Amino acid sequence: MPENLLEQIQNPTDLRQLKETQLAQLAQELRDFIIDIVSVKEGHLGSSLGVIELTIALHYVFDTPNDLLVWDVGHQAYGHKILTGRRDNFHTNRQLNGISGFPKRSESAFDAFGVGHSSTSISAALGMAIASNLKGDLNKQHIAVIGDASIASGMAFEGLNHAGVTDANLLVILNDNAIGIDPSVGALKNYLTAVKEGKNPKQNNMIKSLNFNYSGPIDGHDIPAVLKELKRLKKIKGPKFLHIITTKGKGLKQAEDNQVIYHAPGKFDKLTGNLSPKSEENLPPKYQDVFGLTLLDLAKKNNKIVGITPAMPTGSSLRFMMDAFPKRAFDVGIAEQHAVTLSAGMASQGMVVFCNIYSTFLQRAYDQVIHDVALQNLPVIFCLDRAGLVGEDGATHHGVFDLAYLRCIPNMIIYAPSNEIALRNILYTAQLGLSHPIAIRYPRGRGQIVDWQKPYKKIEIGKANYLKEGTKTAVLSNGTISNNVSIALNKIPNIDEIAHYDFPFVKPLDENQLHTIFGEFETIITIEDGVIKGGFGSAIVEFAAANNYNTPIKTLGIPDSFIEQGSVAELQQFCGIDVKSLEYLFSKL
Repeated sequence: MPENLLEQIQNPTDLRQLKETQLAQLAQELRDFIIDIVSVKEGHLGSSLGVIELTIALHYVFDTPNDLLVWDVGHQAYGHKILTGRRDNFHTNRQLNGISGFPKRSESAFDAFGVGHSSTSISAALGMAIASNLKGDLNKQHIAVIGDASIASGMAFEGLNHAGVTDANLLVILNDNAIGIDPSVGALKNYLTAVKEGKNPKQNNMIKSLNFNYSGPIDGHDIPAVLKELKRLKKIKGPKFLHIITTKGKGLKQAEDNQVIYHAPGKFDKLTGNLSPKSEENLPPKYQDVFGLTLLDLAKKNNKIVGITPAMPTGSSLRFMMDAFPKRAFDVGIAEQHAVTLSAGMASQGMVVFCNIYSTFLQRAYDQVIHDVALQNLPVIFCLDRAGLVGEDGATHHGVFDLAYLRCIPNMIIYAPSNEIALRNILYTAQLGLSHPIAIRYPRGRGQIVDWQKPYKKIEIGKANYLKEGTKTAVLSNGTISNNVSIALNKIPNIDEIAHYDFPFVKPLDENQLHTIFGEFETIITIEDGVIKGGFGSAIVEFAAANNYNTPIKTLGIPDSFIEQGSVAELQQFCGIDVKSLEYLFSKL
């Protein structure tokens, strides 16, 4: 029985003591270690399994952390974390008070750059390389590992365009496995496929035309070949580009065969790879499926409806419409800016456009929301999936800023349904025709059982809902967090003093209802699952100030700090907006 090599490695210095002939064994041990932990603790799987050999080779050849390594996107970096001092606490990955699921500068010197969103690596590594030149450190290496889905993003091309006219010591490694979370799309994907299959003439190389020293493609699972090429490129100055071919999920058959499912599969049997059974019986549908199935139903009746998503057709459930109406539903790749302006262009020609983007990713298209949509008052329907606290993905993925960053934009309607029925009804209402763009935000997870046969109901824009009567204190909630409020209130007997209002519209606010509330109640509490600074509570405070109301207002929501990883329940408790915290608060009023 050969000795366990992984147990001997605390950092890359230990790794470099191994013989090259031992690295294949280490790769198998590292792959098994990740499968062992993720099968129980959950997390991202396929991406890290696909770059095991590359990860080992990079830390073996380069002098990390002195040489700077940037991963793109960071869910490829589990092997990197394990080899850089985090093996013994890797079991805490993505858990409250544990290590982050993504590289994080404050966590390790080996994490050169924080990377939770895609397509940032080339710009970041180029910036590092230029800084090294300016400081006279001409031997430092700067490596960006970027996936074929990430490199199709506009920002990646901006970085390539700039790097090609510099003398920066930059190595871009394209991890080409033809898939991001969903299969890669677009003309660039077709080009890369032609390169891999030898159908593209060498003189017609787009990377070379950008002044990069191009090499490849090579087998990214062939450790000797990868080592040889990295050692060669290490000696070459200026911008370099290495094209490697890998298989996402390498080493676990189910992950190789079902790459979308095994991107983040949940719990599974580490020996067989089979997913742990989940009882879906009698469970409410996920909000994303309510969106996707409702949109499909509406699209069958309204041929002006089109759907757009930047690389998230499965995660957003736009896949339902894509399968039924492939000419009216579009996956545009990791290109949020393009998705928004494409939506604006379609809306300008009378189409009813549902642009589905995760809340955290719409941040990447902020100028387009303002300049291309709101300024021109085009009625694009933004459907913001994963709004609020999303749990284990942590600070890079929480959708807690949208209420604040959208509320300040003229012409925007902002709506957060309290349940799936309200979501269905606002989708129906929006496709009937609005005079302004609208953002509809809804969370990750499940809510209530849906009666799919129940007819749609048109929602009155800007209308609040009176949920519970009261005499002294009015609780104003926005979105699905209102369910926590209702549950907490129901746990307290004889609580006649507290009224509860659902304010699904953050913009426009129901000012008539607010005048009534401020005229009748002694205290007002606002509750939201977005940031307190600039969000729903701020809107209520602004209304009070503008109308000279002196009623005390307490705002609850996400504090002015970046919230780390943990379960949604744990993070809500940290923010004081879980049921137990609200029950305690209400009982003391």
